[in-house]
Parts: sequence; C-alpha cells; structure tokens
Amino acid sequence: MYLLFLNNIRKNMDRKLLWKVVLCFCFFMMTTQGQVIGYQNKIIPESVKDEVIDALEYFPELEDTEIEFRFKDRIKKSTMQAQPKFISLFRNKENRKYIILMSRQIQIDEEDFTMDDIPSDVKIGWFGHELGHIMDYQERTNVDMAILGLTYLISSKSVRKVERTADTYAIGHGMGEYILKTKNFILDHSSISERYKERIRRLYISPEEVMELINEGSLEEIEELESMSN
Repeated sequence: MYLLFLNNIRKNMDRKLLWKVVLCFCFFMMTTQGQVIGYQNKIIPESVKDEVIDALEYFPELEDTEIEFRFKDRIKKSTMQAQPKFISLFRNKENRKYIILMSRQIQIDEEDFTMDDIPSDVKIGWFGHELGHIMDYQERTNVDMAILGLTYLISSKSVRKVERTADTYAIGHGMGEYILKTKNFILDHSSISERYKERIRRLYISPEEVMELINEGSLEEIEELESMSN
C-alpha cells in the first residue's frame, strides 16, 4: 500500500515536471520565433532585433525612454519615421513614449526593396538616424512639437533642418561610419536617379560633411542645433 502511494506521487510529479518542460519550451519558441521581443522598455521586431540593439547602444540617454519599433506596409516618401505616440503628446516631454515606424516595402525613387534587401550596417545607420530624431524631440515642448509637425509638412527648409539635426545627433554619438554607409547606399546605387540623389544631397548631410564631422567631432554642432531649435 505504501509503495503504491509513493508510486502515485512519483507519477504526479513526473506529470507536473513534464508540463513545466512543455510550458518552458512553448515560451522559448514564442520569444525566439515570434514577431516581437521585449528589450527593457523597447518593443523590437525579431527580424531587426540585432540592428536595433546595435544602434541603441550608442544612445545610453534613451535607456529609460519607451520606444516601439513597428512595421508598416508602406511609409510615403520614407523608409522609417520616428514620432511621439499621440497620447503621450498630452504628457510632459520627460514622459513621452515614441514609435519608430519601418516600411515593409521600401520604395527609393523607382526601386523597390524590402528590409531584408538592405545591408545590416545601413539598417543600423537608419535606426541611428531615427534615434537622433528622438533625441531632438526630447528637447522640444509639446507646442514645439506641434509647430515642428506643421512646418515639416509645408517647408523644405524645415525638413532640411530636422533631418540634418537627426544625422548630427547620430554622428555626435559615434555613429558616423554607419551614417556614412546610409548615404553611400543611396548615392552609389546605379539604379537610383540623379534627381533623387540630388534631393538627398540637398536635404541631408552629405558624405563629405559626415567625414568632416567625424574628423573634427560634432558635439559643438549639436549644441548649436539645440540652441537653434529652442
């Protein structure tokens, strides 16, 4: 009788252990094979996890900032787009939450790409650029953000200033080589028209300027851009 009792206990323990193993395995599969993973207070799609984390490591100031990286089927005239989450615009700038949208189908001029077509270093540079936008946004009040959104839509001068500021933040945080690769990916691509390349040269920091900032250091320019935005 006593032996039968012990045998039943052993069987029940075996079942419990088996269920624990099954549950652990399911959890492992969900986190490694699923669509998104958690990285502290960041939401990152698995397919770009490595590049996002590489870029985030250059921005320790954003450690406590909540950022969601989310795919969108197509973003008009852009590959990625950083912006505050709408509801957080009603909070203090210190408590804002941000989202970085990424286009699944990337159209550059007449060329179509997917994120898988883009070299890893270029993706890291793009993420660095978007994180540069968030660094810029964190310095702005909610009223500032509303004005920025409006002028960005109607003024190419505003677009140029905002995009160059984001590049400069990324370069100032040590991502110059990655930013340079994002420029060269477009400007050296034989299938992209010269008209489109000229637009990139006009609105964004040029490869020559990137090299200049890398060699001379760009922290002073960041401070100058910050004073201009206030």
